[in-house]
Amino acid sequence: MNLATTYLGFALPHPLVPGAGPFADSLDTVRRLEDAGAPMLVLPSLFEEQVTREEVNLTRSIETPKESYAEALSYFPEPDDFVLGPDDYLEQIRKVKAAVSVPVIGSLNGTTEGGWLRYARLIEQAGADGLELNIYDLAANPDETGEQVEARAVRVVRAVRDSITIPIAVKLSPFYSSISNFAKQLDELDVNALVLFNRFYQPDLDCESLEVVPNLELSTSHDLRLPLRWIAILFGRINADFALTSGVHSTRDVLKAMMAGANVTMMASELLAHGAVRLTTIEAELRRWMEEYGYESITSMRGSMSQRAVAEPAAFERANYMKALNSFDRVLP
Repeated sequence: MNLATTYLGFALPHPLVPGAGPFADSLDTVRRLEDAGAPMLVLPSLFEEQVTREEVNLTRSIETPKESYAEALSYFPEPDDFVLGPDDYLEQIRKVKAAVSVPVIGSLNGTTEGGWLRYARLIEQAGADGLELNIYDLAANPDETGEQVEARAVRVVRAVRDSITIPIAVKLSPFYSSISNFAKQLDELDVNALVLFNRFYQPDLDCESLEVVPNLELSTSHDLRLPLRWIAILFGRINADFALTSGVHSTRDVLKAMMAGANVTMMASELLAHGAVRLTTIEAELRRWMEEYGYESITSMRGSMSQRAVAEPAAFERANYMKALNSFDRVLP
């Protein structure tokens, strides 16, 4: 069975890529992932706020008068909120590259143009083989249109594309008004891949302390359905590769992603819960399933259940909504 695939221009032995997460914070962990068969490593994101805060701190040390109010300078997150600062992040790329032989992908998380984009070049210079640009943009301003939100993101991607030569993947949220059109716009910028989808971690409310608190929950296989649907719709319509992330936990999840049209799956929650050994286990199960059902390669499977390939293309759109509703017993107890 040939599990080989390509992503970001790299030939990979199989499509099971560890997703962006805390794995690359430890060199022991990245070595364990490589030993378990990881064909590529994606580092967690360097956030725009980290870079901005560092630049503000530098300016503050030069320009801030002693009588400035401390509370006026507390807009940005505290340094302890981030594992690695910008300089440490670049050094970690160098260390990870030296520790493993697989491609290493850096990541930037932001939404605006500005000086922080120079870190795209610095990440390239640090030795990263590619860059995942994480567009994490919550459209909270009621005076900003959807078109303006998209235009801002396109400007950011274009600025990054123009500043570096290594492959670029753009990680999207599912909340754009026309995902198909937005994906087409990014494809026309010659990005190498789209990663579907970014999980927007929803804050929770503490009713006693009256605080807004972070609330991180690991994904489940149910979360696979949203990116699965959109990769199936977009497959064959744009040239960029697809990475499916969020909800990849089992061999069947990987099979569905490949049949929809993904080049790779990115798994994070499953590895956090059960360790690097899951890569080895799922790879072996994938081989057995393909042998049992007569698939010679991942390439022959890819896109076989995309919208353009299935007998009922409308199932990915409105028709499936009615079928889902009618699948329930209408008789109340």
